[in-house]
Amino acid sequence: MRRRCGHYSSESPSHCQKNTMLGAFSLLRQRFISDTSSDKLQKLSEVKCMVNLSIVGSLIIVAVLVPVCVVLWTRLVKLSARLSAKEFELDSIRDEYDQLVAKHHILVSQLQDEIGRRSAAETRATRIEELESHIQSLNEEWRASHDRIVELTSELAGSEAKREEESKHSEEKLALLTEARTQLGVQFENVANKILDEKTKKFTEQNKLNLESLLSPLETQINEFKQRVNEVYEKESKERFSLGAEIEKLRSLNERMDQDAIELTNALKGQSKTLGNWGEFILEDILQKAGLVKDREYVIRETFVAEDGKRSQPDVVINLPDERHLIIDSKANLTAYNRYCSSEDKLECEQELKKHIAAIRVHVKELDLRRYQDHHKLNSLDFVLMFIPLEPAFIVAVRHDPNLFDDAFSKRIVVVCPSTLLATMRTVGNIWKQEYQKQNVLEIANQSGALYDKFVAFYEDLKDIGNRLAQAQNSYEAACNKLISGKGNLVRRANQILQLGAKASKRLPQAVVAEALDIEHVDEYPGVEGGLFPEFVAGDQETAEDTELPQLSSKTATGQS
Repeated sequence: MRRRCGHYSSESPSHCQKNTMLGAFSLLRQRFISDTSSDKLQKLSEVKCMVNLSIVGSLIIVAVLVPVCVVLWTRLVKLSARLSAKEFELDSIRDEYDQLVAKHHILVSQLQDEIGRRSAAETRATRIEELESHIQSLNEEWRASHDRIVELTSELAGSEAKREEESKHSEEKLALLTEARTQLGVQFENVANKILDEKTKKFTEQNKLNLESLLSPLETQINEFKQRVNEVYEKESKERFSLGAEIEKLRSLNERMDQDAIELTNALKGQSKTLGNWGEFILEDILQKAGLVKDREYVIRETFVAEDGKRSQPDVVINLPDERHLIIDSKANLTAYNRYCSSEDKLECEQELKKHIAAIRVHVKELDLRRYQDHHKLNSLDFVLMFIPLEPAFIVAVRHDPNLFDDAFSKRIVVVCPSTLLATMRTVGNIWKQEYQKQNVLEIANQSGALYDKFVAFYEDLKDIGNRLAQAQNSYEAACNKLISGKGNLVRRANQILQLGAKASKRLPQAVVAEALDIEHVDEYPGVEGGLFPEFVAGDQETAEDTELPQLSSKTATGQS
């Protein structure tokens, strides 16, 4: 196909074949001119037969190649369209892959930041809560002490200031009276001496009258001053008396408050229900101060039914992690202890103290018989807390009966007071905080596992996309190889069809055809100028000049036929 055969015209295929046959016939005719006349006729007839056969064979080849070329061209166009679609799909998949990778990096960094922030926040929150609780307790103690000190200081300062002021006023008044009396005496003595020295006896009566007239107003003034001093003294005495009355009122008010407290104690002693409610109120207040939440970390007076049908109603059930429970029973019968505190007889105090300790031991036995820790619906610890709401009552009982705590503990009962119960419940609160933190950690672990599973699925999808991209790339390369690589590629064959005279309205790019034909420039292969590259044709509507085809040898003509 690389032999130079001249330019094809835009004439029909039959006309081209006719020109080919005429050229072959003229070639053969010139070859046999020098032969003898007898041989010429025979060879001429053979040549005619060969020409006829060549014409018939060429027509058959043209009839077969035209449909094949059309089919190949159609497939080529479809493959080009599919390649364009695949390239577009490949670009979109690559963009999606880049977006997914960027999102993955963002999610991983966000997860790490969130884990760090949560860990730091939990640590700070735990420390802050501990410090706040400690500061709050110290503030409460300081506030109570400060209020009491301020109250006492203000009372003392008021009393001292008032007393000092009254004493100062009294001393000033007495000093004024003494000074006035001294001055008046001196003045009177001077006047009298002066008058007595100057006057003569004959003027005695007159002088006497004069003295009387002089001393009478002075006496009046002295009497008035004395009266005023007496009034001031009486007023001061009344004020002192009123201060004493106020102090007496305060003392009576204090006694009344003591009496009210005693009456309240007697009322509590007389009403066991009220006393029990008071103990439960103290107990719940301690639980709330420990940071426990009602109906979440503890339940009040919940009823349980045993297997034998008996009902039990503990005062408080503390919920612990792992569905465990802790029972608290409030002991509020403090009648004997109250009599022990109010009695002044030593023997009676000892008897009431023994009754108080005996009442505690009786309650321990009652709790032991109830067996809260063995209830089938309560996954309780192996001991029960017996709460005494009044701490001095607990301290007195333990101090005078050292075996009380051990005996109760042997029955799996722990006797507690407000301070020890508060410490225990704070421990329970810290356990719940650790449990909540553990649950949060487990939730974070679950979320991390789900995120990792999602990441693995994403990686598998990404790997699948890569495999599909590789398959698409392989398919693309295989299609390109079929299109432009190898001796039998589609572009080469299509070009051959166009060289044979097939017409087409569209053309392939110059670089593709040059690569398929294994040439550097189209000028090296002029046969494609009128077929695949319309830009190299001198006008699409102009007819190319007829060119003389090269003369074929007999061997070439035979091969074509």
